[in-house]
Amino acid sequence: MKQSALSRRSFLATTAALAAGTGAAAAPRKRIALIGTMVRRLSHAQHFLDRLLLGYAWQGGWRTPDVDLVALYIDQFPNGDLARTTARKHHVPIYPTIAEALTCGTSKLAVDGVVIIGEHGQYPRNEKGQTLYPRYRFFKQVIEVFEASGRSVPVFNDKHLSTNWNECVEMVEDSRRLGFPFLAGSSLPVTWRLPAVDVPFGAPLVESVCVGYGGVDSYDFHGLETAQCMSERRRGGEVGIRSVEAFRGPRVWERLSESKTTTRLLLAALSRSQSLPVEHGYLTEPISIDWARGRFANALAYFIEHRDGFRTTLFMMPVIQDFTYAGRIDGTDEVISCQMYLPMPGRAASSAEFFNPLIRHIEQMIVDRRAPYPVERTLLTSGMTLSAVESLHRDGARIETPEMAVRYAGPRESLFWRT
Repeated sequence: MKQSALSRRSFLATTAALAAGTGAAAAPRKRIALIGTMVRRLSHAQHFLDRLLLGYAWQGGWRTPDVDLVALYIDQFPNGDLARTTARKHHVPIYPTIAEALTCGTSKLAVDGVVIIGEHGQYPRNEKGQTLYPRYRFFKQVIEVFEASGRSVPVFNDKHLSTNWNECVEMVEDSRRLGFPFLAGSSLPVTWRLPAVDVPFGAPLVESVCVGYGGVDSYDFHGLETAQCMSERRRGGEVGIRSVEAFRGPRVWERLSESKTTTRLLLAALSRSQSLPVEHGYLTEPISIDWARGRFANALAYFIEHRDGFRTTLFMMPVIQDFTYAGRIDGTDEVISCQMYLPMPGRAASSAEFFNPLIRHIEQMIVDRRAPYPVERTLLTSGMTLSAVESLHRDGARIETPEMAVRYAGPRESLFWRT
C-alpha cells in the first residue's frame, strides 16, 4: 500500500494553518510512524494509536496532537484486532515491513519521528520466564533505515529496552552514534502523584522504596521506574548499580528485618496505597510490619545497591493494585511519600488517562528534537529488571553488576502530570 506525500489529515491541517496565517508559510507538521506488536482492546499499542489519532484530555480540554501519524507497521493480528479498522477509519496505511512504514513506501526516510510499542502479543518465553518481545529487533530495523537514508529522527521505545543487557546498551549507543533523541520507559514517572510531591533536586536522599504489584519482567519494571525517577534527583545524581538480589516469601521478611529504615519506608509507602486488603470495608488493625507480613507472606522483593551506597528496594505485593513510593532524606526525620496514580482500565471506568502525559512528552520530543529526560534512566531500570530476574532464576543469588556503572543526571524540573 502506497502513501501520498501528505496524509489527508496532514494536508487539511497544513491548509488550515496557511489560510489562518499572516502571510508567512506555516511550518509543516511533523509526521510519525508507529511500529507495534499488536493492537487489541487495552493493549499498549491501542492506547498510543488512539491518542495519536484522536487526541486526549489535557488541562481541562481536548488536545489535538502536534504530530500526524502517517504510517503503521503491526507485527501480529490476533482475534479482536483493532489495527485494521482503526487504520481504515483514519486513512493511515499499514505497511508490510518496518522499512516501508518509515519510508512511506519510498526509498528514503519519510517521517520525523518513530514510536515503538513492543508490548503484548504472542511471543516466546525463555527459561527465566521473560517474554521475548521484539523491541530490540524493531529498533535495529529502524536504525537500518536511518543509516541507509543518511539521517535520523527522534525515537520513543515503550517500557524496558530489551531482555539482554548488551542489546540495551547497543540501543543507547546507536542513538548517540547517529545523534537522535531517544526516549523510553512507561507512564509511571509522569503520571499524577497523590500528593503532588517530589524529592527536592540535589537533596541528600539515602534510600528509596516502592510498593507495587504484578508479574516479574513486567510490572516490576514500573515499580523500578517509580523509584528511579525519584532516586536520580539525589545529591550527585545517579552513579550506577553495584548489585541486585531478589527474594520471594519468607526470605523477603528475613532480609527486611536487617534494616529499620527500609521497614519504615515500606510502611510509609503502604500508607499511601488505596488498595490495601480490608475486611468489612476497613482495615482490621493498624498498618505495621506484623500486619504486612501476615497479609503479604508471599511478597516478592528486589534489594538493589547503588555504587554510591544508595539503596533501592522494590516490594511486589499480592492483592495491592497501585504503585507507591517512600524515600528518606539524610540528616533529618523526613520521609517523602506518595502514590503514582495509575487507575487501570476496567477499574472505575478508567480509560488509562495516565498515558496522556507520556504522549505529550513524546510529541514535544519529536517537535523540539530533544528528549525531556535521559534514556539512561530506562537503561538502568532495564538492567535492574534483568538482574532481578537472573537473581530469582538463581534462587536469590547476589548478582554483581559492574557493567551498570551508568552515570547521569535527571532533569531539574520534575515532569509528572500536575493538571
